[in-house]
Amino acid sequence: MRHEVTDADTAAAMGSGDLPVLGTPRLIAWMEAATVLAAAGLLNPGQTTVGTAIRIEHRRPTAVGGSVGITATPPRDAGSRPLTFEVLAVDSSGQVVAAGQIDRVIVERNRFLQAASQPAAAH
Repeated sequence: MRHEVTDADTAAAMGSGDLPVLGTPRLIAWMEAATVLAAAGLLNPGQTTVGTAIRIEHRRPTAVGGSVGITATPPRDAGSRPLTFEVLAVDSSGQVVAAGQIDRVIVERNRFLQAASQPAAAH
């Protein structure tokens, strides 16, 4: 997946800083989207994945107008739980913008949505 950085993607626009460069929250969203696509081939009908952990190192800035390519490599053991994806963001000059891991868990879509709609138990 390749993304071009726009004004809406900046740290200043997202409230995660005051600079007009790619904001970490947008970068992580792009990385998560890549893991969703990479996980699709591992799923049975009625299943989806949900994110459970993110470990990302944002290493270098990307200016508005720059582009970032995102890759997500699924685990070799697709039966593992959670699924830990290696994620990488590289700019158009070949420099690593960010790298890390994102964990996702396979869930039954309807069961998960049903649980999400239940009121939380009082403590």
